[in-house]
Amino acid sequence: MSFSDMKQRSKTNLASLIKETEKISNPNSGFNDTDDRFWRPELDKSGNGYAIVRFLPAPEGEDLPWARIWNHGFQGPGGWYIENSLTTLGQKDPVSEHNSQLWNSGIEANKEIARKQKRRLTYVSNVYVLKDPANPQNEGQVRLYKFGKKIWDKLNDKMNPQFEDETPVNPFDLWEGANFKIKIRKVDGYSNYDKSEFENATPLDEDEAKMEEVWKTEYPLAEFTDPKNFKPYTELKEKLDRVLGITTGSAERDNDAPFDGGKPFTPQFTPQVTPVTPDTAVTAETDTSEEFSYFSKLAEGN
Repeated sequence: MSFSDMKQRSKTNLASLIKETEKISNPNSGFNDTDDRFWRPELDKSGNGYAIVRFLPAPEGEDLPWARIWNHGFQGPGGWYIENSLTTLGQKDPVSEHNSQLWNSGIEANKEIARKQKRRLTYVSNVYVLKDPANPQNEGQVRLYKFGKKIWDKLNDKMNPQFEDETPVNPFDLWEGANFKIKIRKVDGYSNYDKSEFENATPLDEDEAKMEEVWKTEYPLAEFTDPKNFKPYTELKEKLDRVLGITTGSAERDNDAPFDGGKPFTPQFTPQVTPVTPDTAVTAETDTSEEFSYFSKLAEGN
């Protein structure tokens, strides 16, 4: 698709994106943070941060302006488990299966372990950095931005407004999108994105040649959901067993074995699990990308 074709389709792109957001809102079902393609706003000593970015349309040859990845992050007796989930690809994942067994046991202690091991959602999009007070050298660059539910909800609300007097806006559009102010505050000791907001809709630049240049320098997103970048089920299962301290002959039940007459699974070995809740940055108010990044660093070398 050429740049001129993209401009002609600009008004129809929102409808297709809205359909994709509906899939995410109603689902049927770790990438290296040292990668210099990625950008994130820097926090000051008080834990606050500010930046202005523009979310960009899908890269050339791709259909969506975001990649959506499920991942797990927790610590067991045998170390850290920091891995992307195969459920991202619509496939079976050993952690999800194990959590289902714990939950279906009906035992509250098992349910709590499942909660601590639950999968988390991360998005990756291309952004154009308009203002970065902490690192001005990033301004005017196209970078990859990893974010979580809080930022996604603001994007989704822009595309799917809740009130009749609000007009749907495609925040990823170069012509009719809007700049996004990222405002991070420390609230009760945690990073909070609630004050982040969109400006009024406006073209990214008055010069279309400049906008085309920005678009052509975007990074591909398809790699983040490419099956070749996910570990196979057997390798993930081996690591999960090692992290949880599960050995052959233990009370752990085979994932593929059927339930015995509908009797709930009651494991006699319930490993203690440390959830992804660092002191620095994690509650339901926190952008999931910070959470996953923090624990990816802790897990390095495991």
